[in-house]
Amino acid sequence: MINTSHPAASLSKNAGTKNLATLIDTCKAKIGIIGLGYVGLPLALATARAGYSVIGFDIDAKRAAQINNGESFLGHIPLSNMRDVIESGLFRATTDFSRLSEPDVLIICVPTPLTRHREPDLTFVTNTADAIANHLRAPQLIVLESTSYPGTTTEIVLPILEATGLKSGEGFFLAFSPEREDPGNLDYTTTRIPKVVGGDGSTALSLAQSFYEKVVDIVVPVSSTEVAEAVKITENIFRAVNIALVNELKVIYAAMGIDIWEVIEAAKTKPFGFMPFYPGPGLGGHCIPIDPFYLTWKAREYGLTTRFIELSGEINTSMPKYIADCVAKLLDEKFQRGLNGSKILILGISYKKNIDDIRESPALELIDLFESRGAIVEFHDALVPEIPPTREHASLAGRRSTPLTSEILGSFAATLIVTDHDQVDYAKVASHAQLVVDTRNICARLGIHGNNICKV
Repeated sequence: MINTSHPAASLSKNAGTKNLATLIDTCKAKIGIIGLGYVGLPLALATARAGYSVIGFDIDAKRAAQINNGESFLGHIPLSNMRDVIESGLFRATTDFSRLSEPDVLIICVPTPLTRHREPDLTFVTNTADAIANHLRAPQLIVLESTSYPGTTTEIVLPILEATGLKSGEGFFLAFSPEREDPGNLDYTTTRIPKVVGGDGSTALSLAQSFYEKVVDIVVPVSSTEVAEAVKITENIFRAVNIALVNELKVIYAAMGIDIWEVIEAAKTKPFGFMPFYPGPGLGGHCIPIDPFYLTWKAREYGLTTRFIELSGEINTSMPKYIADCVAKLLDEKFQRGLNGSKILILGISYKKNIDDIRESPALELIDLFESRGAIVEFHDALVPEIPPTREHASLAGRRSTPLTSEILGSFAATLIVTDHDQVDYAKVASHAQLVVDTRNICARLGIHGNNICKV
């Protein structure tokens, strides 16, 4: 077992390693963060606020320029947070990857999507590791934060870096620390979320632990990179399975005339043995719909199947169709008409409330489903004024948000609440929409009732 009790206890006697440890401990190390999106940018800001000098690397020149101008391209990060850090001079962004030799610590925060066949796509990770290898110097600490299956750090990143002739634990140090960002969560920002850290050897763990202790409130060391990788996969599987469970219960209870939301509210009064999860129109975001299938893929290497994960995926991905069928049924019951030719307004297109992130949003799938059945679909989302290009829903790119006026609300046969942003005037929606289909229970939570409001 690796000693995880004291960061300095296991440091090598090598002079270069001791110097790296000192630089990290005194916040004089230069930090490089590769990938300045939903994970990398908040981490870069937190690291600079801790007193480190930070270089942010990104392939998007427009994004790098925005950052250097103090402009926030993420809705949940205030401009003031960006400008304070940029004006301090501690954080600059660049597209020049030849500068990867400058930082003492490099942190990889790049996407890990799935292929169309639900297999891991580690292209961004391997490309980043290749870029680091081209400029690797001794000693540097390399930390992977991108979510992947257990073994990615040592099976994928390690061989690429060691192909340079430098060895892990001697010439460079390698660790894994899973990102745990929750965009829009004001209670748990980057510094307040405990950081799990695993190293390829005791020295790597000590160095990584020492660094993160300067940036976040709590660091949780574990015995290996594989354990740290498994922690993140487990967290996301836990959520995916439990959300699938309440989604399935929603369908069953709806058939029985039972309100799943009332059931959950009553059940969560039990002070032990129950944790509330809530149904919805489908899963979104980069983590929960995707990460569990990294373990599914890896399990096949051991001749094992992941039945809970696969069943949960089937249930969660079926929810947009269930919602579309519900809307069709309600239109028939209320107005004796079907989806074909009906105007549908989608309220909220991001995957969760109060953020502008549309990755894997069920709203996109719902638009495609409605339009395939002849409906005329528009959307309103103040945080997403225009749908950006996506891999699965390319035809929707460029569509713009519709204003939410009384006249516009009244012109749609159905208004479907997909994402319950706080900025929406739901009383106005209920007053002027012909039919409100609420997938988030937001109207009931706000005490808004009416014969035109239906929960699904």
